[in-house]
Amino acid sequence: MIRRFAARAGDVLFQPGSACPGFLVLDRGTIRVSLTAANGREVVLYRVSAGTVCLQTFTCLVEGEHYSAEGVVEEDVAGEMIPAGEFRARLATDDAFRGKVFEGVAQRFAEYQRLVEEVALTGFDARLARVLLRLADDAGFVAATHAALAAETASGRAVVTRRLAEFARAGVAVQEKGGVRIADRTGLERIAADTR
Repeated sequence: MIRRFAARAGDVLFQPGSACPGFLVLDRGTIRVSLTAANGREVVLYRVSAGTVCLQTFTCLVEGEHYSAEGVVEEDVAGEMIPAGEFRARLATDDAFRGKVFEGVAQRFAEYQRLVEEVALTGFDARLARVLLRLADDAGFVAATHAALAAETASGRAVVTRRLAEFARAGVAVQEKGGVRIADRTGLERIAADTR
């Protein structure tokens, strides 16, 4: 039976090895899905929000597997939890539901492809600039630690620290208490567009 679901920012919804209780359809909020290596290095895979699909959950439900990543609520979430059996039944019988889920899975795979391309084919400065632009609020402030930026860019914290110091010398971003402020958006966009 479908039930309402809610969780608060900071709640861990799943972690490696945990079973999947069902398919979550969000009305609001955001869940960050990430992998953490044995050495503690983390990489953000994607975020789940209203209208998007969690590939980890989809794989767990379809393949009968356990989670291999961690899902943490970034912004309070609310939605519906479709139990595993009902999810599989709806995939088999409900064309509209199946189409919506598969469309979401296809979009997620496209995001994965972009992530692989960025990590393998894009220079670090461009990746860091893109993350800063994506995470900045309307005032140009990015409320993130160096460790969080390292997870977003699939790199190490020391690399982020060194490159942010270079960005500051170039006048495009300034480190402030609690995060980074974009000082020259156009300059940062130029760095983000560099495909070397």
